[in-house]
Amino acid sequence: MKTSLLSFCFFTSVAAFSQATVDFQDTRRKNESFAKVREPAIRGDLASFTLSGIPESVGKEDFKKIPVTSFSTDSIVFEGDGIHAMIKTMPFDETQHKLTYDDKYLVRIDKRSYYGGYGSMPFKYVSDVILMVDGDSIAIPAVAYSDLYNMNFIYNDKGVQRSRSGVYRSKDGSRIYVYSFSRDNSGSYEVTWIIQDKVYARRVLDYGIM
Repeated sequence: MKTSLLSFCFFTSVAAFSQATVDFQDTRRKNESFAKVREPAIRGDLASFTLSGIPESVGKEDFKKIPVTSFSTDSIVFEGDGIHAMIKTMPFDETQHKLTYDDKYLVRIDKRSYYGGYGSMPFKYVSDVILMVDGDSIAIPAVAYSDLYNMNFIYNDKGVQRSRSGVYRSKDGSRIYVYSFSRDNSGSYEVTWIIQDKVYARRVLDYGIM
């Protein structure tokens, strides 16, 4: 598992050199990144499955992954071990939002920096994150996903559709991690929503990882 992650990371890093670079104001911050996670238990868990945590993944035990059970162009579903999770997207309508530009590049939507195709007009946005754990519905606030755009749930690997996204339960059962990796030549990012004792706690987000 770790070997495949390292190979994937190398591949995506090499692919980054083919992306066009532009010079404009980047208003996104790194304050939600893996590097900023201070809690040892959470950091150790994240290192087991995130791309940003790969340098610290050596010796970490792989988590049992609750896999993708279905997907479409606008949603992805995970189900197993008493957990049901869904991430949904909808088409983006620029006329319904306040857009802020730096020269010709889009840098904020509704006064917030955003992730996914940064600098250009997005075509879809994350509209909902739904989670049920052992029959209980867990509220994920809109602020935890309303700045996420152009999320791609799957990628093509030599003609095979794959996904790195998944849902994980901590060893002691107290935390649920809903992880999504959006691979896109115009702006890949990964986000993990963390639920502690069936209450949404925070998210960890890294961008520019390929």
